[in-house]
Amino acid sequence: MFEGFDSSYCGRLRDGDPDTEKHFVTYFAPLLLAKLRRRVRSPALIDEIRQETFLRTFRAIRTSGGVREPKHFGAFVYGVCENTIREYERQDRRMEPMADEAETRPGTGDTPEQELITEERKQMVRQTLDQLSPRDRKVLRAVFFDERDKDEVCRELGVDRGHLRVLLHRAKIQFRTMFMERETVK
Repeated sequence: MFEGFDSSYCGRLRDGDPDTEKHFVTYFAPLLLAKLRRRVRSPALIDEIRQETFLRTFRAIRTSGGVREPKHFGAFVYGVCENTIREYERQDRRMEPMADEAETRPGTGDTPEQELITEERKQMVRQTLDQLSPRDRKVLRAVFFDERDKDEVCRELGVDRGHLRVLLHRAKIQFRTMFMERETVK
């Protein structure tokens, strides 16, 4: 399943070759997503950790030491992801909830790579949502994007909680299937 990584690939990645960077993100995004889904509950945190993993990998490969063994590049990326998860878990244990006034925060200072990845992902999510049936789209938006109360969503759709769970499950599977197809085509 793993791509055959070599020093040439890592060199192109270090030099900022756009096609190699695109391949790197396209290849590792679903693998990291699968790993993170097993460990992290929040979809927003999953995306944040994945983006941070890409950022740290780009930084590491562009430092003087870089990746010592390119043939183990996949394991290196997974290790970066694992360390990032642990760091976020430690940070989460130490943080106290902030007051509502703290919702506005200054710019994140994203790197160009991070901005590109984030914008591409947002566009892919929008396009995938647009392809879903109206009901699936409505269920996913209400529960995940709008974070509305499930009882309210049930009343709006005229279903009970058990049926909403089924609708949500089916919509997620449909979305995941279409999203992964879109990712593999890129």
